[in-house]
Amino acid sequence: MHSPDTTRPVKPGHAALSGLVGNTPLLRVGEPFAHAGRGFWAKLEGFNPGGIKDRPALHMVERARARGDLLPGARIIESTSGTLGLGLALAGMVYGHPVTLVTDPGLEMSMTRLLTAYGAQVNVVSEPHPTGGWQQARRDRVAQLTAREPDSWCPDQYNNPDNISAYTPLALELAAELGHIDVLVCSVGTGGHSAGVSRVLQQLYPELKLVGVDTIGSTIFGQPARPRLMRGLGSSIYPRNVAYENFSEVHWVAPPEAVWACRRLAASHYATGGWSVGAVALVAGWLARSSPADTRIAAVFPDGPQRYLGTVYDDDYCAAHGLLATAPAAEPELIGRLDEKEVTGWTRCTTVTDPLALAGSRNAGGEPAGAKEAR
Repeated sequence: MHSPDTTRPVKPGHAALSGLVGNTPLLRVGEPFAHAGRGFWAKLEGFNPGGIKDRPALHMVERARARGDLLPGARIIESTSGTLGLGLALAGMVYGHPVTLVTDPGLEMSMTRLLTAYGAQVNVVSEPHPTGGWQQARRDRVAQLTAREPDSWCPDQYNNPDNISAYTPLALELAAELGHIDVLVCSVGTGGHSAGVSRVLQQLYPELKLVGVDTIGSTIFGQPARPRLMRGLGSSIYPRNVAYENFSEVHWVAPPEAVWACRRLAASHYATGGWSVGAVALVAGWLARSSPADTRIAAVFPDGPQRYLGTVYDDDYCAAHGLLATAPAAEPELIGRLDEKEVTGWTRCTTVTDPLALAGSRNAGGEPAGAKEAR
């Protein structure tokens, strides 16, 4: 999938590592998420060594090396909430680059240990940014670290177009496996995989609908930023990789609803993942129930359950955070505008606009005025 860069020799064993990425399994998910005979297809990206972001990590590094932006042996420095960090640790190993990952106190200790075991340096910010929360604090730290090390390189996953083009192989895998796709369901964080996969599939299937899945408390689709429990989706800044024009609708999901879906997936299909997977499964299941019977729905599951054993799958953690509620509503609430009201549970909107194009209190730097983010 990824051809090694010839500007620096890559050891054969290390080159083979990149061959572990891609061609992930496809699973049919039916009851209890959809009625008998209905369901959706889930692309299990957790079968990549580190998850879905192995794809952009390898691709961004490969392209930066080819352009000369990343010099042989130079340090890679980036902000991460976890999954991209695993991918960059892999890319650093493949191409021979030291890696520094900037994160925040919300990163699971198991992830910190794993990233360190893979050879990455983990740098933890201690205070959130007053308006951009932990996410902006991490980005500010990255800027400080790269300034101290002149040859270092930051992928800038939020704005790097290579983050989008990295997902062309994933789109082509889905097209080859399913033959035709009517609806694509993706979680949205940096905006990379929803933009990259939909760009290709909407060329192949012009009528395809892209449905985005976000978390409550995220600013990506025009909601106010609030402390967020769920990691891996959502944002307290406005990533420019989000392809707003590609979306037919967006859903916001709350943590208890994602936990319910994760656990139901595990119990019924022997496959599950983290917050993003639960939120995507909840939405894809509703689409399978409410769409015509012959609608072919594909959903991207970004990771597996391993890093969430102490959160999503821990009864004590979930009880302490009020996450063991009853099953979610049978369908989401519908609102007419992205900023019509602050949503606190599963909600959908079928009019998707770049929030920076909406009138309102946004500052010129692309951050929400007065926003705070906990994770």
